[in-house]
Amino acid sequence: MRYAKIRKMDISNGPGVRVSIFMQGCAFHCPNCFNPETHDFQGGSEFNEQTIQKVLSLAESDNIVGLSILGGEPMHPINIDGTCALAKAFKERYPNKSIWSWTGYLFEDLKDKEVLHHIDVLVDGLYKDELHDFRLKWRGSSNQRVIDVQASLNENKIVLFTD
Repeated sequence: MRYAKIRKMDISNGPGVRVSIFMQGCAFHCPNCFNPETHDFQGGSEFNEQTIQKVLSLAESDNIVGLSILGGEPMHPINIDGTCALAKAFKERYPNKSIWSWTGYLFEDLKDKEVLHHIDVLVDGLYKDELHDFRLKWRGSSNQRVIDVQASLNENKIVLFTD
């Protein structure tokens, strides 16, 4: 598994100041993707325990309210175990900081995956250029959903995130 980049102070991918990691590799190749450089599974840098420790260290500041995991595609079968390891380590160290993740997969297809037990908010669904709307918050196209993951798992139905 590989990652494309880490932003140590990101204000555009979730609420507040966050650490963001962009996983490398995506098989969806959505037209007009905002991150096409992350599509190649061979690009970027190796994701390993040192990467996890770097993210945890960057999130130590009280100014950092959470972690955002994007891509590429963090939930692709090649990436999901590493995404889960990072999310789990982050929640163990920072239980009061939120984790947001973006994926082209649907919540319904991921609901049995361990990774969701560590994520607070999931923006799901493929980006669709014909449904793009600049007015949308946290998502690029109107088919995508901003999901409160823990409430959805607890209630066994989709609960949308409201801020």
